[in-house]
Amino acid sequence: MSLTERLGPGVGGPIARLRESIHSRLNEIASTALPNSEDVLRAEVYSVIDALVTELNAPLSGQTVAGLVQEIIDERLGHGVLEPLLRDDSVTEIMVTRFDEIYVERKGQLSLTEVVFQSEGQLRKTIERMVGHVGRRVDETNPMVDARLANGSRINVVLPPIALNGAVLTVRKFGRERLDFAALQSAGTMSQSQAEYLARSIAERKNIVVSGGTGSGKSTTLNALCEFIDAGERVITIEDSAELQVSHKHLVRLESRPQNSEGVGRVSIRDLVRNALRMRPDRIIVGEVRDEAAIDMLQAMNTGHDGSLTTVHANSPLDALRRIETMCLMSNLDLPLAAVRSQIWSAVDVVVHQVRSSDGIRRITKIVEVADSKNGDYRLTEVGN
Repeated sequence: MSLTERLGPGVGGPIARLRESIHSRLNEIASTALPNSEDVLRAEVYSVIDALVTELNAPLSGQTVAGLVQEIIDERLGHGVLEPLLRDDSVTEIMVTRFDEIYVERKGQLSLTEVVFQSEGQLRKTIERMVGHVGRRVDETNPMVDARLANGSRINVVLPPIALNGAVLTVRKFGRERLDFAALQSAGTMSQSQAEYLARSIAERKNIVVSGGTGSGKSTTLNALCEFIDAGERVITIEDSAELQVSHKHLVRLESRPQNSEGVGRVSIRDLVRNALRMRPDRIIVGEVRDEAAIDMLQAMNTGHDGSLTTVHANSPLDALRRIETMCLMSNLDLPLAAVRSQIWSAVDVVVHQVRSSDGIRRITKIVEVADSKNGDYRLTEVGN
């Protein structure tokens, strides 16, 4: 919402000019002289607005002044117009499709907000600030970026010329508190029998793959599964953007790294999985397998690291196994399909499939155990329902 909109209705004439004067002056001050301490900044902005009100003879309500102050603080120290949405715990995803069109997800449902950037340039500045704070770079030569904010939110940026209608920004927020099995049952994600089966599977050190589409709640379920890992075990998590909230005493967290502006320094998920095997893990948790790292994950599961966990994008449990096959065949190890399938069915014990329903609820729809069949394919047995 623009500053003019904050100040109330009215078009043209002295009122509109007054609003524009306040808007311009505040932007000028915010971009140059104001300090980077929130307490000092707040006091400075109140002082500036008070002076402007006196100078321009424009009395403003206390609510409007408070809104202006917060807007300047958000612009100077935070992420501009997105900051209120980032603070709103009911918002789970923020989707900027263009500078003047911002959608949010609440309880699995999408809605268009009244919040807008004032220009494409303002959106670009916000994006540059976001990625700059985490040491990433995004421009026309590097137009797609994944990054993680300090609060744990994951962001994805796509710039023109890839994005045809202007810069696109997606922010996936994560709850401040990790959801446990009890919370997931209350939310309708899993039944009592499913929860009991999964808790038992973790205790029995079964290797588990959580599958599902984008936004189906795979990471949330993966987090919840980790609560049943024995406290005496050494756990290593591996992610592209660290978002898992594993609450475990003996925990090592690893995060991949893209190449730098010179084209060097990349550390892939596959590199991290290989390195984790040298770190004496009891369990390895890979946030998501999406490439040839799948073969290393399977080898880890097959070489004494039982009880490992990962997620994969897929439309069904069988589709999840087929996707893992494809990813393994991308590894350039020249493995025959029969050998890959043998690796998978001996490594993966359970596939948990999750969907996001039309009512916005994330639900576990199937839990299957994986075994070999006589013809060399997979035999899936549905359990836990």
